[in-house]
Amino acid sequence: MYTDGGTWYPEACNVLRLKHYLHFPLEKSLIKRVNQYFKDKIESVDDYYPCMQQKDECKLFHVHNWIQLFVSMYNNTITNNPNNDFRLKEVNIILN
Repeated sequence: MYTDGGTWYPEACNVLRLKHYLHFPLEKSLIKRVNQYFKDKIESVDDYYPCMQQKDECKLFHVHNWIQLFVSMYNNTITNNPNNDFRLKEVNIILN
C-alpha cells in the first residue's frame, strides 16, 4: 500500500498484512489529479443519471456500472489512439 506518510497508515497496513510504502511528492500529485478527474466524471454522470432508490437503500451498484462504463469508454478512446498505451485494468469494487 502506497501512502503519503500519515501516522496511522503503517499500523493499518500491519493489521491488514499489507506492505507499506511511501510515495514521492510527484507521485502524490499525479495520484491526486487522477482521483479528482475520476471523481469529477462520476459526479457528472450522477447529475444526469441519479440513483432512483431511496438513499438508505442504495447499494452503489449504479456507481459500479458507471465506473465500468468509464473504464470501457476510456480504453476504447486510448485503443483508437496509436500514440498511447495507457489502458486501465478492470475495476473491481466490493459492494455489500
